[in-house]
Amino acid sequence: MTYKQILFYTILTLCFAVSIVFVNHNYSFYERPIAKVIETNLEDTTESIDIHDNEDKIFTQSIIAELKNGEEKRHLIHLTNEYSSSGGYDQEYHVGNDLFVSIDSNTVQNKELTGTINDVKRDKYVLIIAWIFIFTLLFVGKKQGLFSIISLAVNAILLSYSLDIYLKTSNMSLLLICSISVILFTGISLLLVNGFNEKTFAAIVATLLGTFISLLITYLVMWLTAEEGLRYEEMQFLTRPYKMVFMAGVLIGSLGAVMDVAITMSSSIFGLYENNNSIPIKALKTSGLDIGKDIMGTMTNILFFAYISGSIPMLILYLTNDSPLAFTLSMNLSLELARALAGGIGIVLTIPIGLYTSIFFVNRKRARL
Repeated sequence: MTYKQILFYTILTLCFAVSIVFVNHNYSFYERPIAKVIETNLEDTTESIDIHDNEDKIFTQSIIAELKNGEEKRHLIHLTNEYSSSGGYDQEYHVGNDLFVSIDSNTVQNKELTGTINDVKRDKYVLIIAWIFIFTLLFVGKKQGLFSIISLAVNAILLSYSLDIYLKTSNMSLLLICSISVILFTGISLLLVNGFNEKTFAAIVATLLGTFISLLITYLVMWLTAEEGLRYEEMQFLTRPYKMVFMAGVLIGSLGAVMDVAITMSSSIFGLYENNNSIPIKALKTSGLDIGKDIMGTMTNILFFAYISGSIPMLILYLTNDSPLAFTLSMNLSLELARALAGGIGIVLTIPIGLYTSIFFVNRKRARL
């Protein structure tokens, strides 16, 4: 291990330790009162509710917690928590949990504080998962893993900034904002991870063409079918146009899978060329199409399962309440299936686009030799 690697991993370990310590003692950075559970007691009162022949018990939990911030810091507060055995909308709390609470104003003067539980402080758990993700990327990807983390962070900031612009400017199209964002996402991600070379340029061109062509096809299909079968009920609380928000989601959602296919095709073609500079173009096309056929099915399935998996809880809820199967699928899967199909179209189109784009850059590289 070189000196630079030792220094890098030392700094990374220090960052990990400092962040863990910080997130466990950052109560003063929150405006809402936070209380740490120091004692819990389960009361005897329980209630059984019969829901479709399933018994769901309700428990009442008495909690004593210590306030960790605000003017009442270090004071004890008494809380009551009702939770069910199913845990659908509630949960049991344990000693050591940090809770966001509301303090009853009429108990402040008596110093016998009582209040209600609003939420759980989960930042420490999110941080641990984030560090596991970072260490895994660095262990497997080394330098490319580091650049992947940087590109992910930059893209997250860009997406947040783009949505903020849209919310603050009512006359600007969300689809236009997302289109500009997609171009930036693609360039930043691929250039950071793969560097400035023909392979990256081919992947960028193929990604953008595949993504925007699939969006255009989706728009034309929706226009020809008058959007029949699409249920926008899950967007009913939005004050912005449903269709525009949906199309922006399709655009962003398709990008990841299309980018993956594009860089796979580009890397494969350039790998074949670098191993054999005299390989005929016909052989490159044949090998590229074989690779594309191999990844096409798996990538389409990945996209399908990624979209559908988020709807499983609602499907179970509807079916448990004896909703008709057709109505259940229509209500919960119409938009998800449309997104998956649009992404699948992008994947399939990107295979030939990525193949011929890569061959174009290979020919340019040959011409310079």
